[in-house]
Amino acid sequence: MAWDTERTKRLLLDAGAEEFSAFGLAGGRVDRIAAKAGVNKERIYQYFGKKEAFFSAVVESELTASLAAVELSGDGVSAVADYAGRRFDYQRTHPAFTRLLFWEGLELETPVAEETRRKHAQTLVAGARKATGLSEADAQELLITVITLVDGWVTLQTADRLFSPPPSRRDDRDSRRREFIVMTVDAATRAAIARTDQT
Repeated sequence: MAWDTERTKRLLLDAGAEEFSAFGLAGGRVDRIAAKAGVNKERIYQYFGKKEAFFSAVVESELTASLAAVELSGDGVSAVADYAGRRFDYQRTHPAFTRLLFWEGLELETPVAEETRRKHAQTLVAGARKATGLSEADAQELLITVITLVDGWVTLQTADRLFSPPPSRRDDRDSRRREFIVMTVDAATRAAIARTDQT
């Protein structure tokens, strides 16, 4: 029977996402990844190269799915607020992705797939400008704010434990946090537009 290379790569990428999101590049272990994937660890080196190259491949794989899943579209303030809400939904169901981005920021000097991500960022900025009439600089700041609000929620769970009710009394915690993020983005977008209108 022929070896299914693509299936093996997918198993390794999925196991890599789980391992690296929990332990980062430095703390992630290739032998644990291989064991989770049920594959000999030599396949990692054969398909992806050294551990840092494999980490980059894992991040890029997760990025590809994310960039396709959440776009900014529509008109007006609600377009940006809706993007924040949908990004929140995606990040909550894919927490490994957000954690990988935080590890990337801590451990790598150059972003993974930088050119692809830069183009995607430019598309988001163009969408925000079209929806709101903001300047490029203000649209950039607004989107950085959205991303840090949403992604920070996934990675800073300790802060949530300190500021919110105990776990036994917070069944609707995600929906409440989503509501506040969307409300904050709505208000920030309106404030940015009002500032633009005054100049």
